[in-house]
Amino acid sequence: MPHDHHDHDHLSPSDHPYRSDDDVPLTYWQQMEIALRELLIEKGVTTPEEIARQIDAMDARSPANGAALVARAWTDPAFKERLLQDASAASRDMGFDIGPLRLIAVENTAQVHNVIVCTLCSCYPRNLLGLPPDWYKSRAYRSRTVKEPRKVLFEFGLTLPDETTVRVHDSTADMRYIVLPARPKGTDGWDRDRLAELVTRDSMVGTGLPSTPA
Repeated sequence: MPHDHHDHDHLSPSDHPYRSDDDVPLTYWQQMEIALRELLIEKGVTTPEEIARQIDAMDARSPANGAALVARAWTDPAFKERLLQDASAASRDMGFDIGPLRLIAVENTAQVHNVIVCTLCSCYPRNLLGLPPDWYKSRAYRSRTVKEPRKVLFEFGLTLPDETTVRVHDSTADMRYIVLPARPKGTDGWDRDRLAELVTRDSMVGTGLPSTPA
C-alpha cells in the first residue's frame, strides 16, 4: 500500500512509456473554473499575472517547509512550545501561510507515536508538505489506519515497541495535523539546515521516522 506503482509495460516505438492524450471534453467543474477565472479578470478583481504567481506559490510547496518547521522545534525549545500550543501561529511566525485552517502539531515520544489520516477524503497540510501522496488518498489507508494502525505502519516498514501507544488523528476540512517526530540520536550540535535534511515527509505524517544520521 505505501508504494506508488507505475505501469511501464506499454512502451511506444521510441521506448518511452505510452501515455494517452488528455484531449477530452472539459468537465462541468473545469468549465466553471474557467468561467469564474475569466469573470474575475474581466471585473478587475485579479489579473492573469496574480493568478500565475499564486499557482507558482502553490507548486513550490513541498515537505521542505515542514522539515524547516520541525528542525527549528528540535533546536529552539521556546518555539517548540509555541508549535505544540498553536501550530498555526508558529507556522506563520516562520513565514508559512496556512490560511484560515487550524493546524495542530502532535509530538512523537518514546511512549506515544502519532499517525495522521483523513477518513473522509484527503485533507492534508499541503502548505507545509505539498501535495499528498497517492497512498494517503487511497480508501485502504483511510479506512484501515483507524482500525489497525500497527498493521498499516508495519506495511510501511515501521515496527513500534508494544509499549508504545499509537494515536490516530483524523483531519477535517478546517483542521489539519502535522507530526513532530522525535529528534534522531547522534545529532547534537547540528544546525537547522543539517537537521532538516533528516526530516522525511512520512515522518511528519507518522508513517515513518526521520532518516538516521550517516
